[in-house]
Amino acid sequence: MSTMQKTYGVLAEFANPADLMDAAAEVRDAGFKHFDTYSPFPIHGMDDAMGLKPSKLGWIVLGHGIFGLLGGVALQSWAMSIAYPMHISGKPFLNFPAFVPVAFAIVILLAAFGAFMGLFFLSRLPRLHQPLFNSKRIAKATDDGFFLCIEAADPAFSEKKTTDFLKSIGATEIEIIPE
Repeated sequence: MSTMQKTYGVLAEFANPADLMDAAAEVRDAGFKHFDTYSPFPIHGMDDAMGLKPSKLGWIVLGHGIFGLLGGVALQSWAMSIAYPMHISGKPFLNFPAFVPVAFAIVILLAAFGAFMGLFFLSRLPRLHQPLFNSKRIAKATDDGFFLCIEAADPAFSEKKTTDFLKSIGATEIEIIPE
């Protein structure tokens, strides 16, 4: 039976946000796809440096909002014209201006649920185990540390070559993260 642990990835610390941004661009240009950056605050332009695609969350929220609009209008149309038809002051059964407040409220409600659930889905939450928490250094990412982790799942990953590459692009500390 083997006692060797599987490697999750290689974690590299950088001195400042500019170095991390440059490192992310170099890692992207080197062909790595499965990597992420960690810093105590958002760094403007990091998504471009990492080569990330635009988020799908906006489309998820829009879809839920449209579904809410159609559902709200359909519910009121059914209730006012089929289930409980009543002539009130000679107004028509399908009085769309009267449907606006309820339809608007349902749009907001379903769009908010879509945003919440979409964010959880796209972020792969809840994640009960994150191998990076095995590192004592990663705690600095909440205070004053700037980190980049290349995952072993990346097709271009080789522990030795990746470690040497991260040293060559200016990493101040490098750590192998076990699974």
